[in-house]
Amino acid sequence: MEGEESVNQIKTSLEINHVNRYEEVLTPEALLFVEKLVRRFDKRRVELLKRRQVRQLEIDKGIMPNFLPETETIRKSEWEIAPLPSDLLDRRVEITGPVDRKMIINALNSGAKVFMADFEDANSPTWDNNMNGQINLRDAIRKNIRFVNEATQKEYKLKDEIATLVVRPRGLHLVEKQITFDGIPISGSLVDFGLYFYHNAKTLIENGSGPYFYLPKLESHLEARLWNDIFVYAQRELSIPEGTIKATVLIETIMAAFEMDEILYELKEHSAGLNCGRWDYIFSYLKRFRNHPDVILPDRSQVTMTVPFMKAYSTLAIKTCHRRNAPAIGGMAAQIPVKNDEKANEEAFAKVRADKEREATNGHDGTWVAHPALVPVAKEVFDKYMPTPNQIDKKREDVNVSAEDLIEIPEGTITEDGLRTNISVGIQYIEYWLRGHGAAPINNLMEDAATAEISRAQVWQWIRHPKGVLNTGEKVTLELVHQLQKEELEKIKENLGVGVYQSGRFDEASQLFISLIENDEFEEFLTVPGYECIQ
Repeated sequence: MEGEESVNQIKTSLEINHVNRYEEVLTPEALLFVEKLVRRFDKRRVELLKRRQVRQLEIDKGIMPNFLPETETIRKSEWEIAPLPSDLLDRRVEITGPVDRKMIINALNSGAKVFMADFEDANSPTWDNNMNGQINLRDAIRKNIRFVNEATQKEYKLKDEIATLVVRPRGLHLVEKQITFDGIPISGSLVDFGLYFYHNAKTLIENGSGPYFYLPKLESHLEARLWNDIFVYAQRELSIPEGTIKATVLIETIMAAFEMDEILYELKEHSAGLNCGRWDYIFSYLKRFRNHPDVILPDRSQVTMTVPFMKAYSTLAIKTCHRRNAPAIGGMAAQIPVKNDEKANEEAFAKVRADKEREATNGHDGTWVAHPALVPVAKEVFDKYMPTPNQIDKKREDVNVSAEDLIEIPEGTITEDGLRTNISVGIQYIEYWLRGHGAAPINNLMEDAATAEISRAQVWQWIRHPKGVLNTGEKVTLELVHQLQKEELEKIKENLGVGVYQSGRFDEASQLFISLIENDEFEEFLTVPGYECIQ
């Protein structure tokens, strides 16, 4: 490859902080592998991120998303993805969560078919979280992972039968500041993928599985092409057969919804289908159309999977995937059990059951849950409506979705309760995240970064556009947000107690939240400035 000699000569120019605790994964050979990925692919990554901003300027001028004329032949021609490996044929229930040790054990033991171990939105990207996550996954793959609760002395270890492991690296927009190349922090995507693949790919294959991934936040087929090229190169470097890597792409941006065929095509030999990442999708809709005053979403609670633009995107994903012989995985059930409240639990589980029935009957081949207690509920539904490993044979040729359908503005109201919820939940999640926790139990839901993103994006938009009016007739203003923020912080303090509140990072969280609201320049991802506040 171009530049190969210089790579071999310098061995590594990556500068590592805190290496002593993590020498098991930060080996010279692994770092050299990551460096090769950076040298070959990082320039393209940066160019693709710039391309997103060019497209944003076009949308601001009124050039709305549409199906690409230059790729029409891909959409119209007949082709399929490569055959799936046996352990990805049945994905009826997938559980997701961060890469901490106890979570990995519980998730793999949960009875779900797949566990998505997350370095992205359910993980606060502290150096310790990321490096310990790599160690934890390596141990799990080698079946020697265990965890002992110091308080109770309860031991956690793997059962004989466990879920198939799939890993989600950080999105292309995120960097790892503890590893630099020529003095510049390198791509978090390449760190997460590179270290995991280098240390575990061959062992996974020996175990009868493979290196499987979820790819987040893609906005175009060109970004899928970048990942495919990374996969091809990585497999060749480690002498692994091409096509061994399998990747499921999360359709969690409004732009990607217009390029689903093309994304599958780019990853064809490495594709494991698509997933409907519903919460980030709502955030992406808000973000990309933020400067259009007529595009106003109602309270988050009203933007369900049955509103027209969400239904259009999910059914189009099913139709697109099944035409290409690919699985279409449904979205997240974020509910978690409510302690000592049987009625609340029954209501939560009923919502999950209804959501999963909709997905199963629509044709999804599996679904996501955030808590082990929800695995039996989701499994029961899919067992009933999908007795076969998947339902890719359900082609959904009755579905016809236009570009207008995908961007149709939902009806609904903006309420003071909805505004307060955005402020309170947004700040609470950011506070958890700053303390190193990427998955946060808030109001009986397991929330990740998408929650805070929707919250701050809605408030930002409601303030700036004439239609940002409460159902009482009161205009949402920055002054009103400041007032409600003070009130919500007092409620949080009262609920937690002064001691717990003051030992947390609520002042920093509220400052970050309000700065994102006040700034007329919309921040693409709150995790980017937030990353500067963590170690």
